[in-house]
Amino acid sequence: MDDNFDKIKKLNIRKMNLEDIEFAIEMAAAEGWNPGIHDGEIFYETDQEGFFIAEIGSEPVGCASAVAYDNSYGFFGLYVVKPEFRGKGIGMRLTEKCLEYLGERNIGLDGVVENEKKYQQVMKFRSFYSNLRFEGTAGEDITEKEIAEGLTKISEVPFENLLKYESQMFPAPRPGFLEKWIKQPDSFAFASFEAGVLKGYGVIRKCRTGYKIGPLFADDENTAEKLFRALNASIPGETLYFDVPEPNKKAMELAEKYGMKVMFKTIRMYSKEDPPIKLDRVYGVTTFELG
Repeated sequence: MDDNFDKIKKLNIRKMNLEDIEFAIEMAAAEGWNPGIHDGEIFYETDQEGFFIAEIGSEPVGCASAVAYDNSYGFFGLYVVKPEFRGKGIGMRLTEKCLEYLGERNIGLDGVVENEKKYQQVMKFRSFYSNLRFEGTAGEDITEKEIAEGLTKISEVPFENLLKYESQMFPAPRPGFLEKWIKQPDSFAFASFEAGVLKGYGVIRKCRTGYKIGPLFADDENTAEKLFRALNASIPGETLYFDVPEPNKKAMELAEKYGMKVMFKTIRMYSKEDPPIKLDRVYGVTTFELG
């Protein structure tokens, strides 16, 4: 008899505390998702009630997150079970806990391709489009003068302006998350203005391997490219990752123009409708784990 199967009877699922979040980040890293080095604390503080850990005795065996951004929208992520415990119902127990917590909200997720049918059939999620992770190498030359023309450090932008701007590209307000995200260590962030009007912003952060852009929101392809080049130039010689929604053809062209190659994709799914955001202005997804 499978000893692990016997252990499942003793499975306990509880809310994480801050100390547990490192387990979830390590699980994500082991899956090759390449989390940012400061992701754990920022993720957890976004919704401390929405992170769950599965344990057998004192051994953690799986995790998942269910971040409630407001009363109408939430995001399901960080869903991983240790390989030796898969296929035994632990993932479903975690899923049930997350769905129970998020209730009647519209729930988004970026699912790995191999789990798409399970999300459709068991969780009744609907698939809407793919997000593609591109990989490349930063190193394009760009002068300080070029960066300065029309761009500013994001720390100089009134926070209310950022919140108002990104409400067009994200389905719910996330002030707590955004404030920490743009100020995290080991990151660079720029905003673009035209005649005093905010036209876009982007963030790049250090990850387990290289750096990852996210988000990159922009009104048009020229603004997006200007921000992309400034972020790129901040980390010369480093490996660069960029998560692009496939329906945004201008974003796809931008990644390809700078020699980036697709390394894998996720499926953006929702439990209800596709939120009415301006996807043509989403050049880079903030994060697959929290949306």
